[in-house]
Amino acid sequence: MNDHPVRSFMGLNFRHFNAAATVDAARAYAKHIEGGGKMLVALAGAMSTAEIGISLAEMIRRGFVHIISCTGANLEEDVFNLVAHDYYERVPHYRDLTPADEAALLARHMNRVTDTCIPEDEAMRRVEDVLLDEWTRADRAGERYFPHEFFYRVLKSGKLEQHYQVDPKHSWMLAAMERDLPIVVPGWEDSTCGNIYAARCIEGKISNVHTVRTGIEYMSFLADWYQRTAPASSIGFFQVGGGIAGDFPICVVPMLHQDLLRPDVPLWGYFCQISDSTTSYGSYSGAVPNEKITWGKLGVETPKFIIESDASIVAPLVFAHLLGW
Repeated sequence: MNDHPVRSFMGLNFRHFNAAATVDAARAYAKHIEGGGKMLVALAGAMSTAEIGISLAEMIRRGFVHIISCTGANLEEDVFNLVAHDYYERVPHYRDLTPADEAALLARHMNRVTDTCIPEDEAMRRVEDVLLDEWTRADRAGERYFPHEFFYRVLKSGKLEQHYQVDPKHSWMLAAMERDLPIVVPGWEDSTCGNIYAARCIEGKISNVHTVRTGIEYMSFLADWYQRTAPASSIGFFQVGGGIAGDFPICVVPMLHQDLLRPDVPLWGYFCQISDSTTSYGSYSGAVPNEKITWGKLGVETPKFIIESDASIVAPLVFAHLLGW
């Protein structure tokens, strides 16, 4: 009996084009970790709603992920899925929806992400209630925390446990909380919970808008982590999708080199991006990895991979390959 069916299938069938790049990237990822390296995983898109937690949580537990950069949406949507999964609705015919169909979903408070509708009351409002408790408590105490730290506090409190509707081992946020994994959430304001926080500040329930730390402080946090980690362990960069989740953290190296004049800080030691943004002119997400050499992010010898495909298909395959599934 084959103990590694997914890995074996990929080894036999994924021999060319994007399929070959997928296997090459997975093998290089494994080599990077086996050599004592660390890995940053950047999550863009709606990967949490795509239930990437099924594989990513195990990647975290097994020591394949050491820091995460993600959008505010991915941070919160893993928890939404954790507490409201049974209320989600899948719309496989979403391409055929009319504006009237979309309005009907709105009337039912079902927010659509491609083929999946997130239920507002059971997901967003349920999480909002416990988050607001943490925000207001910190605000009154004069304390300040990052967005991911507030989520960690909520998960540690156990206030949501009665609502869990998926196996907790499939939540990457729970796995990250258990390991106190560093997380960077650039542009958190552009998220459902970020909007809710702004609303509570506007209406006066939270007096200090800076109770939630964001942006520049996240970059300072990342710079400190990178400088403490890189001298002993090469740090790789595994990017799922494009956008700010990847753009923000990869810039920490040129910032340290060019703006802080610390040229001895090592470059990123591995790079892979999964994106359906094909190579094009002026598109950052569609830029080939070599362009990053000119920006001081990657070196000539850095292992570089780009997989032009659907991240919701490819990322779980790479993770399964690494996990020996």
